[in-house]
Amino acid sequence: MFHPRRTLRALLLPLVAGLALTALPTRAQAASTLTNGGFEADGTGAAVPGGWSEYGAVAASYTEAGGHSGGYRLSHWSPSAYKVETYQYLSGLANGDYRLTAWVRSGGGQNAAYLALKNCGGAEQRTDLPVSASGWIRIVVPVKVTGNQCTVSVNSDANAGNWINVDDLTLTSGTSGTAIKGADISSLAKSEAKGGVYRSASGAPGDALTILRSAGMNYARLKVWVDPADGYNNKARVLAVAQRVKARGMRLLVDFHYSDTWADPGTQTKPAAWAGHSYGQLRTDVYRHTYDVLNALKAQGTTADMVQVGNEINGGMLWSEGSTDNWTQLAGLLNSGYDAVKAVSPATTVALHLAKGGDLAGTRWWFDNAVAKGVKFDVVGLSYYGYWHGTLSDFQTTLDDAAARYGKPVYVAETAYPFRLDSEDALENIIDVSGELVPGYPASTAGQTRWMNDVASIVEAVPHGRGLGVFSWEATWTAVDGNGWDPADPASGNGWENQALFGYDDRALPAMAWFRHR
Repeated sequence: MFHPRRTLRALLLPLVAGLALTALPTRAQAASTLTNGGFEADGTGAAVPGGWSEYGAVAASYTEAGGHSGGYRLSHWSPSAYKVETYQYLSGLANGDYRLTAWVRSGGGQNAAYLALKNCGGAEQRTDLPVSASGWIRIVVPVKVTGNQCTVSVNSDANAGNWINVDDLTLTSGTSGTAIKGADISSLAKSEAKGGVYRSASGAPGDALTILRSAGMNYARLKVWVDPADGYNNKARVLAVAQRVKARGMRLLVDFHYSDTWADPGTQTKPAAWAGHSYGQLRTDVYRHTYDVLNALKAQGTTADMVQVGNEINGGMLWSEGSTDNWTQLAGLLNSGYDAVKAVSPATTVALHLAKGGDLAGTRWWFDNAVAKGVKFDVVGLSYYGYWHGTLSDFQTTLDDAAARYGKPVYVAETAYPFRLDSEDALENIIDVSGELVPGYPASTAGQTRWMNDVASIVEAVPHGRGLGVFSWEATWTAVDGNGWDPADPASGNGWENQALFGYDDRALPAMAWFRHR
C-alpha cells in the first residue's frame, strides 16, 4: 500500500442499574454440554441467565432483547466502573481439542473484555472482544481439554458506561489459529543503507529481522519492482534480503508489482522497459520476470513460499492492457504469472491480492470475473486498513465470503495502525488526526497492539480453518533521511513511520506482541 495523501444499548431499569455491587458468585449446576448459549431461556432482564453463573458486580450482567440470531443476548453494562464474570462450568467432557465460538459487540473503553476457556487442564486461552458498536463479530477461542472439564467465561473489567453484548456461544470439537504472523519489510534494506537503526524494546541495537523473529514473526513479505529509480526492491535486493529471512527460519512471500514503482488501485504503470510492448509481449514479460526472480531465489536456496501475482489489483495491472476493462487480457496476464510461479516451484502458493478488505460487493465482482475467465490462483489476499476500508464487521463479512464463495484460504496481505499521530520527519503522515482513527482504537501503542490482535482474531475465526493469517505492512519503515516514499526523489519523506513496529526512538514497539497471537 502507498497512499499519496490521504447504537448504544438502552439503559437498564433504574433499579437494576443501581445494583452493580460486588456480590458472591451465583452458580448453576455443572453440565457436559454448553447450556443456553443463545441466552433465549429467560427472556429480558434475567439477573442470572439459565445455566450460567456470575461473579463480581453481578447486576452488570444480564440478558436483554436484541440477540444476534434469536431474541435475546447477554450484556455487561453498569453506570459505574465494574468487574464481572459470566461463566459456565462444564464437566464430563471427553478430552481433546475444543473451540468456543461466539458473536460479540463492544463499545470499547474497557480495561479488559474477553472470552476465556479456563480450568481445562492447560493454560487459560483468551480472545479479546474487538470494538464494534453496531455490527456483530464472530470470535473463537481454542483449548485442549485434558481433565474432562472446562469453564466457559465472559469477562469485563470496565469503566462506567462501558458495554458488551455476547450471543450464540457454541463449544464444539476442533481448534483454531493462524499460520502466518507476518510483516512486510520491503523498506528495510534501503533504511539500513541510509543509516536506519533498530533496537530491541530495552534499547539494545540489533538486526531488525532478528528482533522481529524473536518477537514471533514467522513470515516476511518483500515487494519486487522491475527497474526502480533508486535500485532498491529490485531482483538483486530481494535476493539479498531473502537470504536473511530464510536464515532466521522465516517463510517468504514475494509480492510482484509489475512496475518500476508503487502499484495499487490508483496506479498500475507498466515498467519503462515494457512500455511499448504489445499485449502478447506483456504476457511474455510477466512470465519471464516472474520466473527470473523466483528461479534465482530457488537457485540460492531461498525458494519463495508464497507469491502475489500483482499488488492491490482491484483495477487490474499493467494498464491499460491489463485493466479490468478487458478481463480476457487481464486473465491472460495473471495466468502467465501463475504458470511462471508453478514452473519454478509447484509447491509455492499463488495469491491474488485486492485492496478494500471491507468491500464485499467489489471483492465478489472482481473474483467472480476472475473465476469466470479461468484465472488460476490458490489463495485470496486482501488489504484491510480500518480507517479506509470499512468496519471490522464489514471486513469479517468480506473475508468469510471470499473463503466460502471461492473455496480458498484467505489472508490479510496488508494492515497497519498508528501508535501516534505526529510526524518524525517533515512529511505529513497519512493518518495524522484523531478524526481519521477507527472508533475504539486510539493512536497509541495500546491501540496499535489492540488493532493487530483484533484483526488476527477475525482471520482466526474464518470458518473451516481457511484464515491463514496477517501481514503487518511496512514494519521497518521508520523515518530515515533518503528512505522516503518516492524512489526517484531522495528528499521525499515517509508518511507511514507512525504505523511501523519500531518507534521514534527506534525501539521495538509493544504491538510486536501480536506475533504471538494463536
